[in-house]
Amino acid sequence: MPYVLGIDIGSTTTSATLARRHGANWTRPEVVTLDSGAATVPSVLHLGADGTLVVGESDTEDGSRTARGFLHRVGDDVPLLLAGEACPPHLLTAVLATWVVERVLAREGEPADAVVLSHPAGWGRHRRELLRNSLWELGLSNVTLLPRTITVAESHAARGFAGSTAAVYALGGDSFEAALVRRNAHGRYETLGLPQALDWIGGADFDEALAEHVRTVLARELAAAGRRETYATLRALRPECERAKRELTVGTETDVLLTLPAGPARVPVTRIDFEEMIRPAVQATVDLLLRTVLSAGLRPTDLDAVLLTGGSTRIPLIAELLGAAFPVPVEVEPDPQLTAAAGAALAACQVVSPRPRPPEPARTPAPADDPHHGVLPGRHHPAVPTPRRPNHDRLNHGEPPPRPPVRVTPLELPRPSRLALTRGRGREG
Repeated sequence: MPYVLGIDIGSTTTSATLARRHGANWTRPEVVTLDSGAATVPSVLHLGADGTLVVGESDTEDGSRTARGFLHRVGDDVPLLLAGEACPPHLLTAVLATWVVERVLAREGEPADAVVLSHPAGWGRHRRELLRNSLWELGLSNVTLLPRTITVAESHAARGFAGSTAAVYALGGDSFEAALVRRNAHGRYETLGLPQALDWIGGADFDEALAEHVRTVLARELAAAGRRETYATLRALRPECERAKRELTVGTETDVLLTLPAGPARVPVTRIDFEEMIRPAVQATVDLLLRTVLSAGLRPTDLDAVLLTGGSTRIPLIAELLGAAFPVPVEVEPDPQLTAAAGAALAACQVVSPRPRPPEPARTPAPADDPHHGVLPGRHHPAVPTPRRPNHDRLNHGEPPPRPPVRVTPLELPRPSRLALTRGRGREG
């Protein structure tokens, strides 16, 4: 059955959804299980000892063979090093996208009619061209790049959001992005104003705040343990804190459980305690979103909603502080970690089947000497030119844009490594 694919490569996790053609319509996006039945896979590439690259975390402790956080390094002239080999961040990002496409191709038995890949809203033309060129180098020529904030708005619109102007609150694993979107005359969303970001706040920082609290409580026990035992305990601490954070989004208290050399340890944590740990960071994100709205010449009351994306946006404190700053609905989907990917698939449906352009309203003829000639009566029409979207951002393009004059140095790896990059671990989820 024909399908389209939406991919969201985040700073810490990657997700994908697909929509299938059903007659003249498209089904609601469904989650693609990328690895071992999970809805997401870590945005991590690891170079094995045999020279093959695989997606996901490694069991080894050799960090020099693992690449993570490369999405936010796209556009940086300094490459990442994998076992001493220079790897451009845009190529690693394209490699992960190719892995997802090949993973889905293996299961569906046919290629997607269109692929939409989300990217940070703050990216300019240079970063997009670097990534697009790398995708073409790896054989992906039918990929449309869209800002993540736009795909988020598309996902919320499909779930009933009917507004035209919204603020997007995008909380990633290790970064935060604030942006505005507005529905254009074609019924699609465009970025409004200048997106802004904080690279030092993300959901992983909330986990670390809780982990620091646990380390303080168990300081004596950890000091009495040997170095190897302490390392094993601390390695298990972050995933356990992430689990506790998720439980505190629906419950009022939980326990952080660890295994120490002296036996099991339990650190009780309440939602109030946890929210006090992260309140300054959350307030910083709300303040940045407010500044983003004001810098675009708008007021909070001019918005129709605040749209949330990112797994940690389920934390009740976030909706509480946003509600205090913005007198509009604050909307979060049941699984906000998949919002951007679902919106990317919906946008891919528009690539294949563009929405019909709304008919132009009838204009009343006016005398030639009328100063409002050609203007609809009863409406205010400021003399502001309508911005034109660049060709490389349009959804209704027929051919891909011309290749930018940027030379991309390919990742020189043995042939088996290139295959591993595109085909993954070989396990079915």
